[in-house]
Amino acid sequence: MISKLKVIDASTVLAGPSVATFFAELGAKVTKIENPLIPDVTRTWKLATEDEFSEVSAYFSSVNYKKSYLKLNLRSPEGQKEFLKQVKTADILVTNFKKGDADKFGIGDDVLQNLNPRLIHGKISGYGPDSSRVAYDLILQAETGFMSMNGAANGLPVKMPVALIDVLAAHQLKEGILLALLEREQTQKGKTVQVSLYDTAVCSLVNQASNYLMEAKIPKRMGSLHPNIAPYGEIFKTADDQLITFAIGSDGHFIKLCHYLGIEYLPDDAKFMNNQKRVENRAELAQILQDEIEKIDADEILEWANEYFVPCGKIRDLRQVFEDERARSFIREEEIDGKLTRRVSTIAFE
Repeated sequence: MISKLKVIDASTVLAGPSVATFFAELGAKVTKIENPLIPDVTRTWKLATEDEFSEVSAYFSSVNYKKSYLKLNLRSPEGQKEFLKQVKTADILVTNFKKGDADKFGIGDDVLQNLNPRLIHGKISGYGPDSSRVAYDLILQAETGFMSMNGAANGLPVKMPVALIDVLAAHQLKEGILLALLEREQTQKGKTVQVSLYDTAVCSLVNQASNYLMEAKIPKRMGSLHPNIAPYGEIFKTADDQLITFAIGSDGHFIKLCHYLGIEYLPDDAKFMNNQKRVENRAELAQILQDEIEKIDADEILEWANEYFVPCGKIRDLRQVFEDERARSFIREEEIDGKLTRRVSTIAFE
């Protein structure tokens, strides 16, 4: 069914284009529409090392794949006419127009629905359809609590190094569109699916939200540590100067780790005998573990951890990540405007 879908991507930046790329990867025919005078701004979001004269950036490439490109100025009657022609036979339209722009361009919901009753219109906004606020991922991370929780305990708030809220909003919109497609199989009618970055961010606070809502616990910055589990996120240096971390999610994990490190008495200590006590005394616990871990090479620890099902990982940079065959299998290549581009797949399921 997916291969027969026609998708129009009239969105920009990350969330919307990511949704359209998802359908393109699945085999849908996707057309990205850009204003010839003001193309997708991410074409200009370049690293210092990128070609300043190229019309393609790595950032743009990350969420645009297997699309055809159509230049239309929606402010002109000609552009609007061609846009409506494209939409008339489309299954899915993805947009992130500013408030009022769709009506100003003559392509509001009523127009689109009358033109194509089967159309599923996926709409992304910053703060909801009634807000005209400009929204960027950084601002959403700031305003929905993410930055306040992220960073070192003695440092300033820190944003995630990827546009996390955009990525999450894209997943929300994909889910909404897929449900709408399923519903259309029964009703033969399309619908509008709306997602805002703000709503997405709040709905993604999960356990941190419940910690506050149930216990009035306002999360503080604590680096990679977990507020409810210990040891979880502490960074340890090994004998060969590698950095590793553990996700000790159960008493069983903790007992195995202590036996391996030769401190088998530790789980019987009242300060560490259960997870809640370990959270309370995590700084002291981390130092005890570090004193033993620094005597052993990282690969030896990882080999043991894998054998005994104890969650442990070496901290890798992206060069190390993409040296792994499994990670490399997600790389997708395509030539856009004469430039070889690479990105990772939007699809992780099989």
